[in-house]
Amino acid sequence: MSDLLDLSEEERFRLLVSAITDYAIYMLDTEGRVATWNPGAQRFKGYTTSEIIGEHFSRFFTPEDVAAGLPAKALANALREGRFEAEGWRLRKDGTRFWVNAVIDPIFADDGSHIGFAKITRDFTEKKLAEDELQSTQEALMQSQKLQALGELTGGVAHDFNNLMTVIAGASDFLLKHPDLPREKRQRYLEAISETTERATSLTNHLLAFGRRQALKPMVLDLNVRLDAFAEMIGRMLGSPIKVHLDLQANHALVEVDSTQLETALLNAALNARDAMDGKGELTLGTSDCELDEQPAVCITVRDSGAGIPQDVLNRVFEPFFTTKDVGKGTGLGLSQIHGFAAQAGGRAEIVSSEGEGTTLRVHLPRTGKPLREAEEPVEVGKLPVGLKVLLVEDNAQVRDFAADLLKDLHCDVTKANEGSEALELLRSQPFDLVFSDVVMPGMGGVELARKIEAERPGMPMLLATGYSAELLSKKENNFTVVSKPYDATMLGRAISEMLLKGQAIEADQSA
Repeated sequence: MSDLLDLSEEERFRLLVSAITDYAIYMLDTEGRVATWNPGAQRFKGYTTSEIIGEHFSRFFTPEDVAAGLPAKALANALREGRFEAEGWRLRKDGTRFWVNAVIDPIFADDGSHIGFAKITRDFTEKKLAEDELQSTQEALMQSQKLQALGELTGGVAHDFNNLMTVIAGASDFLLKHPDLPREKRQRYLEAISETTERATSLTNHLLAFGRRQALKPMVLDLNVRLDAFAEMIGRMLGSPIKVHLDLQANHALVEVDSTQLETALLNAALNARDAMDGKGELTLGTSDCELDEQPAVCITVRDSGAGIPQDVLNRVFEPFFTTKDVGKGTGLGLSQIHGFAAQAGGRAEIVSSEGEGTTLRVHLPRTGKPLREAEEPVEVGKLPVGLKVLLVEDNAQVRDFAADLLKDLHCDVTKANEGSEALELLRSQPFDLVFSDVVMPGMGGVELARKIEAERPGMPMLLATGYSAELLSKKENNFTVVSKPYDATMLGRAISEMLLKGQAIEADQSA
């Protein structure tokens, strides 16, 4: 018979704990002081039994975790939930850090009274370092891919933007050199500038959508209604050689998406289909009920009668900036925008095609249970108070002067500042009704400025202008109104009106 069986249960348990060196196994009293210590704990943490017995276990935690109260929270959670488990950095006796998996269980006496805690710690430092190294490698690979994508982007996008800027610069120069142009010709040049600006904005939106860096404005839409209206519009745009058909089969076609991104995605899909058919054929737009990750969804289909896509090309169609078109004929952002839109909306996009049999694009979007609401009436710009005192903050001199002119046309009294600290000084010395600031500026950005103004002048209306700001988009809640660049007088006036109305509603609620 084994010698172990001759020992008492208590002695066998003591030998078991002492024999384990890969785990730190020890007990704490009810206050968190160390009551027992095994060789594994000494090996991990560096303390001998005589050094650590009676000391509080918080000495193993990092200063930041101690400041956050993590030791006390761990014991409280273990007692409340019956178990606490977590991973994190801990300190050895020599001050070096190591990554652990720690488990704490409460210990109760036979009468049910709480008498302490059992704690088991494993050293996961090597695993943590390996994971960090893998993540670092993956991030480096992603950065390399971004740089490669940027190189592929340069030719197509630069060519497109140069074309757009050529139109704008040429038309502007012609208008400046010929102030006495007939009204019809002047109007034609002005319309060319306006339309070209819209195309430049659309190209920028494609880039932001693919990068998932664009602030969304989701609303509940009926896809059957939207596709019906879109089919009529795209039919006129594509012309009679392409026949547009509808196949709206979805019984429940409500989704919650950004309407602009949806329309852009549909337009990109239709233009790709037109190119695939060489300007002649049949384009079918459809909806159907489906499932997405085992949840109810709506599927949008865009099907063309073109030549189809070879398999080697089909595997790459959603890659950023990939295009089979000649340089200058496309940026490869159309299908990327569709992919980005679907991902932003919580869905997915896929393409099915065979050579000689046409191509079908499917966009699966989650169905929403929210009700379809009537479109809100636009705010009338003309209702802005005359003489509204606006502090305009913009570091770019040309944009600052342009914005000031727009505000003056809206009958505002404008004071200009070219950076955040100047704006704060002006605000402290003069009365203003609202502050209109750019988000991205050297030094103090618009969001930081808005927060400081909010702290000093609670309730001061803040309007922020941005094309993109990571800081702003990552903030889940804020009290600031945002207007997107590029903006015009109508957009600016509407944003100010909505902001003032929101402020009046808040004041009414507070006084009620």
